[in-house]
Amino acid sequence: MLQPQYIRENKEEIIARLTRRNLDAAAIAENILRLDDARKEAQMNFDNAQSELNRLSREIGELMKQGRKDEATAQREKTTAMKEQIKGLEENMRSAETALFDLLATVPNAPHASVPAGKTPEENEVVRTVGEFPAMSEDALPHWELAARYKLIDFELGVKVTGAGFPFYINKGARLQRALINFFLDAATKAGYTEYQVPLMVNADSGFGTGQLPDKDGQMYYVTEDELYLIPTAEVPLTNIYRDVILQESDLPVKMTGYTPCFRREAGSYGKDVRGLNRLHQFDKVEIVQVAHPDKSYEILEEMVNHVGGLLQQLGLPYRLLKLCGGDMGFASALTYDFETYSAAQKRWLEVSSTSCFESFQANRLKLRFKDADGKTRLAHTLNGSALALPRIVATLLENNQTPEGIRIPECLVPYTGFDWIR
Repeated sequence: MLQPQYIRENKEEIIARLTRRNLDAAAIAENILRLDDARKEAQMNFDNAQSELNRLSREIGELMKQGRKDEATAQREKTTAMKEQIKGLEENMRSAETALFDLLATVPNAPHASVPAGKTPEENEVVRTVGEFPAMSEDALPHWELAARYKLIDFELGVKVTGAGFPFYINKGARLQRALINFFLDAATKAGYTEYQVPLMVNADSGFGTGQLPDKDGQMYYVTEDELYLIPTAEVPLTNIYRDVILQESDLPVKMTGYTPCFRREAGSYGKDVRGLNRLHQFDKVEIVQVAHPDKSYEILEEMVNHVGGLLQQLGLPYRLLKLCGGDMGFASALTYDFETYSAAQKRWLEVSSTSCFESFQANRLKLRFKDADGKTRLAHTLNGSALALPRIVATLLENNQTPEGIRIPECLVPYTGFDWIR
């Protein structure tokens, strides 16, 4: 969540950055500052009235000590009227605070200055492309046909038991999933991340803290009776470990990783772009999260990007790295890099990771702070990345490694799968 004082002190910068999201940034900034002024005035009126009431109370005490009861009684009548006035002033103050908070809760993060302008995914900036496209025969099969041929994934069974977007993984398909999860987790722990096994449901405070609420309310599965949300990513419970926590500067960076199923309600759409594993309501993902010193967060973002890229290179998957434009960024992000692998059979790019720096946006909502070397309390920066999301990784692995003899398993996964071919 943006801070009114920062907007006040850096108004032109914030307007320029928010404009990259194709918003009426000047109007948003003015509304925030107007509501902040109203909040400050209401706070001042309440504080002044409370101070006057305290003064009168002390005066009444002195009058009673001096035996001047009639004067004390007259002053008590004043305090009775003032208490009623203070109730109204307090209501005005709470109302002003709520109006400001409600507006700030709906305003997305201000993009980093390097974020390209643009409104659609087509305007994202290609940073680099790594790896060579595999040579495929004309009769190469998409992953959903390969999954059926080798009995790896049953999409129809998922429809029967739950609904579309909830597939069953079977035999070597299930073992491949488990192998990828363990491979990604081992890579993360070797890189210094502490592994967590986290709850798959969170409360509304947690969803608000990382910015999924209220922005993504309609995309999250909600357990009505218990007022809990199924997590869309492990980022939510992992980052919320440090909600309302004050760290020491020496604690930074905090590095966390975790595997979870992820749950996302998405608008229904049809066609090859969402067939098979291309879009699911439940999918597996290994997440990496860091809490960082503000001076180091963008350096750490580059480290996280290199970590994800290294995983894809070990898997032998060609990929491209995109810097998202302002119109395609997530609500809480200041800068996001997406990784896309090339699906040779589908002849298209598939997103497999988003790696983002949120600056202090999440930390302000979480009240996640640290004490610096001078003892000053400051907001931390937070970052997260998919390392990696499994469905489209599995899709490209199956498609890109198909041969007339079967599907070849990447060498790095063989110790985890226990097999080097799917036949």
